[in-house]
Amino acid sequence: MAEESSRYSIKGERTMSQGFVAQYAAEASLATEGVERLDHGLVVSLKDAIGVGHEGRGVRVSFRRDRPDAVAITVYPIVKFGYVMPDVAWSIQEHVKEEVELYTGLNVEAVNVHVMGVSDIVPDVGALEE
Repeated sequence: MAEESSRYSIKGERTMSQGFVAQYAAEASLATEGVERLDHGLVVSLKDAIGVGHEGRGVRVSFRRDRPDAVAITVYPIVKFGYVMPDVAWSIQEHVKEEVELYTGLNVEAVNVHVMGVSDIVPDVGALEE
């Protein structure tokens, strides 16, 4: 069962699920230059195999219990061959924080990036030099 965070506004209570936030974080991560894909992990692969849906593949979202508007996000990317991993990780942190805060109104306290590997697809050398 997905943990949810409640927020209050003039219009009343609003609920935001981890999957909703994870989806924005995943999209921001995948749009970052140098990211090949996100690592789904073994548990998500097993869920897919038995037909159970899972939102935000390759992303974990944690809400703080004492501050429902604060969230920590962990991303598990596979980096494209030829890119500098710390630069890609930094870009992921910036993009995820910016996008999640913009589209959800949540305060992103941390974006942790755990690079799970490097893609074995060697890019066109000319593309890297440009």
